[in-house]
Amino acid sequence: MLLKTLKFVLPDRQYKILGAGRTDAKVSALDAAFELFLDGEPIALIEDFKVHFNKNLPSDIRIISIEHIKEKFNIIQHSKEKEYVYLFSFGKKNHPYAAPFMANIQEALNVEEMEKAAQLFQGTHNFKSYTAKPKENGKFIRTISLSEIRENTILKANFFPKKSYAYHIRGEGFMRYQVRMIMGVLIQIGKGELQLSDIEKSLKETSEIKFKSVAPGSGLMLHSLAFNFDED
Repeated sequence: MLLKTLKFVLPDRQYKILGAGRTDAKVSALDAAFELFLDGEPIALIEDFKVHFNKNLPSDIRIISIEHIKEKFNIIQHSKEKEYVYLFSFGKKNHPYAAPFMANIQEALNVEEMEKAAQLFQGTHNFKSYTAKPKENGKFIRTISLSEIRENTILKANFFPKKSYAYHIRGEGFMRYQVRMIMGVLIQIGKGELQLSDIEKSLKETSEIKFKSVAPGSGLMLHSLAFNFDED
């Protein structure tokens, strides 16, 4: 949709774009980013262009800000830190309007045990058990700087349940389905189907454990994206 809209708002210009990553279907992003490479003169009136761009984008995409960056900057290769948030509730079935934003587990969950489990993912570990179809030469050692469950204060709506939760996870990069598979395991912990020791075993370098539970995409959102613009 970005490319289609750019073709309309920049009809006589040559350009290409790079995204800072991709998400699964039904996953939202509160802070996504892309890099626009534009032949010829740079856009002079950025704020005017932002207004024009937003006016022509579909209603589920909004440009928050635009800024010039250094020529050597590459949005894919440049170091960055991503924070994903997974919203969920449990017990009583949610209002249907909440479905696109929040996962609903109708069974009871032990949130205290899930909070303990979330802490185990923090640090540098082998996450081979938390990706779909791992390749032999895959890079499974990843560092997680934050992994915790909080009460949801990010999104509010009168059709949301009175109490809901947010799983926050932050790192430089994530493998396919990694966050959703971690969340799937946390839900199993909450249900009593797995123990904390199962997570500890799964994060060891020699682990061959294969988890199958993948949490629904609708509860996941890219919450924040930070770049180190001081790099050469």
